[in-house]
This record gives sequence, C-alpha cells and structure tokens, in this order.
Amino acid sequence: MAKRVRLTRPELKAQRDALARFEHYLPMLKLKQQQLQLTILQVEAHRRQAQDALRDARGKVAAYEAVLRDRAGLDIRGLATPDEVRTAARHIAGVAIPTFQDVTFPEARYSLFTTPPWVDRALADLRIVSHRQAELEVLTRQYRLLHRELTKVIQRVNLFEKIKIPEAREAIRRIRIHLGDEMTAAVGRAKIAKGKLVAEEATAYAHGATGKEASGPP
Repeated sequence: MAKRVRLTRPELKAQRDALARFEHYLPMLKLKQQQLQLTILQVEAHRRQAQDALRDARGKVAAYEAVLRDRAGLDIRGLATPDEVRTAARHIAGVAIPTFQDVTFPEARYSLFTTPPWVDRALADLRIVSHRQAELEVLTRQYRLLHRELTKVIQRVNLFEKIKIPEAREAIRRIRIHLGDEMTAAVGRAKIAKGKLVAEEATAYAHGATGKEASGPP
C-alpha cells in the first residue's frame, strides 16, 4: 500500500528532496550494475578456462589410477592435497572478492630408492589437479559474491525506477494541484471579502451623506 501523502508545503519539499536523491543515486546504481555485469562475464570466461584446465589435468591423472591403488604404503593423494590455498582480497564495484594466488603442499618424504620413478610424475600431476581445483573454487566464490551483489543492485534499480521515483513525482503533482486549488480558493475568498468591505464602506458613506442632508445646514 502506498504511503499516504500530506498535502502540505513541508511535504512538497520533502518529496522534492526525496526525488532529487533518487534521481542522483539511480545513475550510480546503473553504473555499478554495468560494472558487475561486465566483471561477471569476465569471471565466467575464466571459470570456463579453469574448468577446461582441470578436466585436462584429471585426464592425465586417470592413467595412474590403477598403479595408485597398488601404492597402499604411500599416501600420494594426501601429499597432493593442499595445506593452504592463498588468496588476496580485491574490490570490484564496492564488492570484496577473493583472488587466487597459490597453493602450498605438504613436504613429500619418501625413499627415492624404493619408490618407482613414476611416483614423482604422478605426484606432480595430482598436485596440478589440486591447483586447478583450488583456482576454480576461488573463481566460483567470486562469481557467487558478484552475482549476489548484482541481484541486490538490480532490485534497488527497479525499486527506484518503478516505485520510488514515480511515487515521488505523483506525490509532487498531487500536492501542487492541492496547493494551487487552495491558493485559488484563497484569492476567491479575498476578493469576496474585499467586495463586502467595499460594499460596507459604500453603504456607510451613503448613510452618512443622507444624515447630513436631513439635518440641513447649520
């Protein structure tokens, strides 16, 4: 339900001030919306590249699946699991998002004499998979944060464009009409009052003149 508007001069000023604020912030919101939309497109392109890179890395690791199961005494997958995923904060259109920097892995300790040569290559390839996976996860977090902010901005743009600005303009129109009618009525009342005053003065003057004629000269 629309807020009831008081048809007064103070309310007219309040509505004009509100309209000025809405019209001031709306272009800024639209600019932010455009920035977010462009950034989301860029992030989505990077996500597709990261997904392709991850798929390729997993394809290389697939060749090791059979031999990895035979290395029960060596936790190669554990050595390929990151200890830490390092990120940095970046601001896009006022939104703080993480950016991928690097991953760190536990130190690989195993005997070079009792371990087959392919283990080194398998561990390196598994770590590439973990690296690609971590990068993709950070990009996905970026996308979600930016998309969430974009949804909020679009809601505010729609609120201003479709509700707040039309409501303020309609309120200003109604108040102006009401104040104009009041002014017209006040002018009409003033004319009537002036007419009565002139008539009363004319009547009083006429009565005074008649009284002088009746009394005659001194």
